[in-house]
Amino acid sequence: MLADEDLHRHAAENLDQADALLFGRMTYEMMEGAWRRPAPAGARPDWMEPFARTIDAAKKYVVSSTLDRVDWNAELVRGDVGKAVQQLKRESGNGLLVGGVKLRWR
Repeated sequence: MLADEDLHRHAAENLDQADALLFGRMTYEMMEGAWRRPAPAGARPDWMEPFARTIDAAKKYVVSSTLDRVDWNAELVRGDVGKAVQQLKRESGNGLLVGGVKLRWR
């Protein structure tokens, strides 16, 4: 699958329909590195900007036992992850998008 303009538009539309994103540490760090604003001038094509603005503004929850803190509009999820995710689902009106989460809890 190519990461083209249509894919980014579709992904931004999906993000707009959810209350928050749920990431594991690795995905959070990867997405933050790629999409946190502001990006250097010319770092990406103009058609990526709507997606960049949308993911930058989205609420994020990060499952991690190794991170001490997060920012980028994010909160750490710790402790009983199953219970924490169930609580987030109960609070969510439009749902949570899960981005590349592979839970490895130590």
